[in-house]
Amino acid sequence: MKTGIEHPSTTRQSLRREYVTDVVAEVEAESAAYFAATPPGKAITRTAVILVTSALALTVIAFLRNGSEPGWLLTTLRAGGLDGTADTIGDALAADGNAAFNRLAMWAVVSIAGYVVLPVIAVKLVLRERLRDYGLIVMGTLRSWKPYAVLFAVSVPFIVLASFRTGFQVRYPFYDLGAGEAWWPYLWAWWGLYAVQFMALEFFFRGFMVHGLKLRLGITAVFVMVVPYTMIHFNKPMLEAIAAIVGGTVLGLLSLKTGSVWWGAALHIAIAATMDLLALGQAGLL
Repeated sequence: MKTGIEHPSTTRQSLRREYVTDVVAEVEAESAAYFAATPPGKAITRTAVILVTSALALTVIAFLRNGSEPGWLLTTLRAGGLDGTADTIGDALAADGNAAFNRLAMWAVVSIAGYVVLPVIAVKLVLRERLRDYGLIVMGTLRSWKPYAVLFAVSVPFIVLASFRTGFQVRYPFYDLGAGEAWWPYLWAWWGLYAVQFMALEFFFRGFMVHGLKLRLGITAVFVMVVPYTMIHFNKPMLEAIAAIVGGTVLGLLSLKTGSVWWGAALHIAIAATMDLLALGQAGLL
């Protein structure tokens, strides 16, 4: 007799089929169709463009965004004859009264530029394809919110527990409020830059890399993306880096299912906001 209540194992099988099995089958079928219709040389060239651009973007970000040690950026500017600009940036990062904020802003701006500018050039000018095919579709994405809401709900208890650790309280929020300092304008400005950085990051990893590589590599594109995504977490606690492996894989699969990176960016922003607010609360600043 049917009770109207679905057995947990049946629910798990249904979710696995919807978010894993069906996604894998669809992506592999798309990849097979691409191989059948595309000359091998063109397929290899397209994949090389995606991977080389990704490597170049990550290299630029790694060497130029550290506002605490801006030597690479300043040297690059001076090599291009921009001595005045280099001096201005150097002073802003070291001697300016708002140097702490300026260093964070530099980190965010260089990250955003690296994650977006080079991939957009590759897609539009080299590959001559549509950006919307790289996870930037908007139409129809609103109805895809449920799995991301579940992921956020699952994450919150772990974030709350972590917020009681000294290492967490020392690290977050990245912008360290001074004694008696108001949230406006610098903390709010930092949060705005931080949010845009997450949008850029999701486009790069779950959009440009995953959707760019899926035609050649099929579902393996997700796992190729997870390697550099995990590596950008190496300067964080080990558990957070390990979590990036799981999170990157899940978000990659969801991006393939929905064709969009926007909810992934929203999830990242929500988690980051929760971490910062908990850290502020633990410090008695709420």
